[in-house]
Amino acid sequence: MIKNKKISKSFIGFLVASFFIWLLITLSKEYTAIISYPVQYNNIPQDKLLQKEPTKEIDVIVKSSGFNIIKSRFSNYPIILNAKNLNRKTSSKYYFLTKNQKNNIQSQLYSGVELQQVILDTIYLEIGSLISKKVPLKPNLDINYHIGYDVLETVKINPDTILISGPEAQINKISKIDLELLKLNDVKSDFEKQVKIVLPENANNLKVKLKTATISGKVEKFTEGTLDIRFKIINLPKEIELTTLNNTVEVVFVVGLSNFNKVDKNSFEVICDYHISKENNLSYLLPKIVTKPSFIKSIKVVPSKIDFLIQK
Repeated sequence: MIKNKKISKSFIGFLVASFFIWLLITLSKEYTAIISYPVQYNNIPQDKLLQKEPTKEIDVIVKSSGFNIIKSRFSNYPIILNAKNLNRKTSSKYYFLTKNQKNNIQSQLYSGVELQQVILDTIYLEIGSLISKKVPLKPNLDINYHIGYDVLETVKINPDTILISGPEAQINKISKIDLELLKLNDVKSDFEKQVKIVLPENANNLKVKLKTATISGKVEKFTEGTLDIRFKIINLPKEIELTTLNNTVEVVFVVGLSNFNKVDKNSFEVICDYHISKENNLSYLLPKIVTKPSFIKSIKVVPSKIDFLIQK
C-alpha cells in the first residue's frame, strides 16, 4: 500500500509538470487574436466639448505570443486616441480614420504585441462650443399651511437664476433648472430651507458652481374684510341714462393681519363697462376691480351682476 501511494504521488507530479511544460510551449507560440480596449480622447480644443459620449471601446487585431495576448486581455489601461486633427462632416460632427492612428495605438501596446488592424475604421465625435448662460431655478413646492395661515408674499428663491456652462447643443435645450421637492406641512411661521439643484438627465458635461438654493417665505395669519365700494360706469353714451338698483358693490378681500389696517375704500376702484354689456346683449353690468393693493391675497365682488334699466 505504501508503494502504491508513492507511485500515485509521483504520477500526479509528472502530470502537473507535463501540463506546465505544455502550457509554456503553447503560450510561447505566436497567435493572432481580437482584443477590446477602452479608449479615451485627448487634444480636443479647449473651447470645445464633446456633446455626446463617443465610442468607448475599440476592437483591434493583434499578433503576439500567447503570454502577451493573455496579459493584454486582462489589461484595463485605455488606448489614448488623438483628436487634434479631425475631419468635419457637419457643423458639429467630426471624424477621424483609425488607420491614421496606427502608430499611436501601436506605441501604447505591450512590447512584443504587433497591431494588425483596427476593426472600426472611422470614429465620429460630436463636438460643440463651450458656452455659458443664466437660466431660472424652478421650485418644486408642496406646502400645506395651518388653517387661517398663508404665505404673505411670493415664495423667494435665492439665487433665482444659475449660470450653467457646457456644450452649445446641450445648453441651448435648457430653459430652466429644477429644484428638489420641498415638502412642508402645517406651516404657520416663516420658513427658510436649503434644497438641492437637480441637473437634467445625461448632463455629464454640464457645469454649475452651485449645488443648492435657498427657498424662503414669510407666513402670517390672514383675515377677511369687506368694504362697500362705489362703482363707476364707463363707455356710456351721453344720450343714454342708466338706472341701477344700487350704486355700490361689496368687495370681499383676504389680507394678512399686518396689512389689514392699510386697506380702506380708497384702496379699490370698481368699474362697469357698458360697451361690454351692449356687445354681448346683456341686460346687466359686470363689475370689475381695476385697482387693488398688491398685498391682497384674494378678492371678489358681490354681486357679480348689476341689473340696470335704460331711461328714455
